Amino acid sequence: MEDKWGRWVALTAIAPIAWGSTYFVTGHLLPPDTALWGGVIRCLPAGLLLLAVVRRLPTGSWWWRSFLLGLLSVGGLNVLVYVVAQRLPSSLAATLMSTSAAAMLVLSWLILHQRPRLAAVLGAVVGIAGVVVMMGFGVGPIDPWGVVASIVAMLSSTLGFVLTAKWGSAVPPVTMASWQLVAGSLVVLPAAIIVEGPPPALDGPAIAGFAYLIVVATAIAYAAWFTGLRRLSGAAVGIIGLLNPVTGVLLGVLLGGEVFGVPQAVGLALVMSGVLLGVASGRSRADSATPPPELPATYEPSPIRSTAAPRTLPPTRSVMASATESSE
Repeated sequence: MEDKWGRWVALTAIAPIAWGSTYFVTGHLLPPDTALWGGVIRCLPAGLLLLAVVRRLPTGSWWWRSFLLGLLSVGGLNVLVYVVAQRLPSSLAATLMSTSAAAMLVLSWLILHQRPRLAAVLGAVVGIAGVVVMMGFGVGPIDPWGVVASIVAMLSSTLGFVLTAKWGSAVPPVTMASWQLVAGSLVVLPAAIIVEGPPPALDGPAIAGFAYLIVVATAIAYAAWFTGLRRLSGAAVGIIGLLNPVTGVLLGVLLGGEVFGVPQAVGLALVMSGVLLGVASGRSRADSATPPPELPATYEPSPIRSTAAPRTLPPTRSVMASATESSE
């Protein structure tokens, strides 16, 4: 049980580490003032790539759910992150977004009825204290619109992720990621055409930056994150998300020449302590809990299957499920 739990934690951690790198990549490699097209170019190819792997379209209520979740977790989020990356230093942008740890804990309690343990609350408090320390010293002038965009992006994505955990227990994580990435991109695409005109011309660095964002920071990261939402509590996933600012600060310092002094070092130490405290709380709960039963072969995920379909899944469904599970 502990080995599997550690594997899910490690897999989930891929997402915030990859997302923490997007601030530097966006700010240094991608064209400015194209936030809408930036979100589409990043997310639509990633969603189509995953959709080609799972080869499964939503049905029934999952059409509107996919578009709602895609708007919250993908479309609006990545457009706002693009704006944030152009207006704020990588370290500050990443630390502001990390407050999603507290938002995830609260919304998971209210919506998913997952009452957090005291250690998880302390982990979030310690981690956010680290965010405040890093954010409050040595970051230079702060663009207020960048701060607003960062907070809205954090709240939007957190609500989308919690609703994903609430509605999507019967949907494989890679399938869920593909639906949301495509739907979120399609929501933003008309606005990109109307507001920004034709797609921006991309030079070599921009092509390389988008290639990294599409494959690593979007397709792989969303699949890993949705796997964590399915396997771990919302509080644990939110606290693991504190690795986002750690990555943002380190890349901003190592590659971008941003300020790193004693306050940043203390803040990073607090963030990592909060992550370890919250993760330890999740492990103790997982160790004491009864493992969830495996889904039987005749299990029918009613939200995404037609009522006319037979209750026994065809062999192709089992193969798809196995392939998806192995990709997690």
